[in-house]
Amino acid sequence: MLRPRRGVERTTSTELFFDLVYVFTITQLSHYLAKNLSWQGVGRTAVLLGLIWLVWIYTVWAGNWLHPDRTPVRTTLLVVTLGSLLLAAALPTAFGANGLLFAAAYAAVQVGRTAFSMWAIRGEPWLGDSFRQCVVWVTGTSALAIIGGLVDAPARELIWIAVIVVDSVGLATGFPVPGMGRSTPEHWRVEGGHLAERCQAFILIALGESILITGGTLTQRLDRVTIAAFLLAFAGSVALWWVYFDRAQASTAALAAAGERAGRLSRLVFNYLHPVMVGGIVVTAVGDERLLHDPGEPVGWASALVVLGGPALFLAGHAAYQMALGEAGVVARVAATLLLLALSPAAVALRAPVALVAGVALLITVGVIVADRVSARRAAQSRGPRSPLR
Repeated sequence: MLRPRRGVERTTSTELFFDLVYVFTITQLSHYLAKNLSWQGVGRTAVLLGLIWLVWIYTVWAGNWLHPDRTPVRTTLLVVTLGSLLLAAALPTAFGANGLLFAAAYAAVQVGRTAFSMWAIRGEPWLGDSFRQCVVWVTGTSALAIIGGLVDAPARELIWIAVIVVDSVGLATGFPVPGMGRSTPEHWRVEGGHLAERCQAFILIALGESILITGGTLTQRLDRVTIAAFLLAFAGSVALWWVYFDRAQASTAALAAAGERAGRLSRLVFNYLHPVMVGGIVVTAVGDERLLHDPGEPVGWASALVVLGGPALFLAGHAAYQMALGEAGVVARVAATLLLLALSPAAVALRAPVALVAGVALLITVGVIVADRVSARRAAQSRGPRSPLR
């Protein structure tokens, strides 16, 4: 048995190396959406993100229990990194010629990592049963993913959606297996602070895609219009970063102090809610690309979907995140989400320029930041002045 990871620890260099692949993966995903900006393309992008997130988040959970700097764990994580790279390489044609390669890479990573974790944690009654139940479900969903890779659209999309749904249901119900029972989150002994830190890293990876798009476009054209669009896109990325990370320390502390609730709470906010925020950032990056390509272009439904829909999706996910943790700011985020969605038909009807719509989206997001600051100041005033001795 490999001694489990104990205590809230910082992310290791091995985990950071694993994350490097997902910089490329998010780039592949945003480029796929940009080239397939239709309802079908949006749906397929969501499916691909769901499968990618399952690989990443389950690897993060494994690192939460097993110390990534121990040689067997490090070796396994490097193999998972290679599999993730193959997954990313096959992503642009996952619904075409390379569907089987994508599915095979997914299955190999999911089954291999879970089987190793089950072996490594043997002798730990608090988690061993959970991994044995999990490996049954993961093997089943991985086989389903491969079946999806063998058939053509639209069956492939439907089967891969089923993989995500079945996995989500399995996690929510504790991976029940006849004769083995089910796993309960209270027995997982989760280090919530470490999981929070890892998911914060993925948010930064996703935000980095917007920076890559804006910086890459600026190097191609250095005229005044492009520079103005660049500044607007950059400000939008900063605003999303600020909304998330201005509350990140409090969120991490809440998860670290959750005690027996840490497993159940982490399952909700990391497995289910964080991919919504990541999806919002990816969509926003595609909106930035449209903004930089032609800031004066009249907004159509496709542009409204990414320029306004991206921040709306992010803020909706973050509102649910804040609500789950019992943190403030939910009302401001919900109001901003609804306002962004309500503006979409008006922007299309008025044929407003992309730059103007992006500017309005930025102002609404900044409004959330201002509301957070006002709320924090009022809370501080209600507590009264702090004594210098405290």
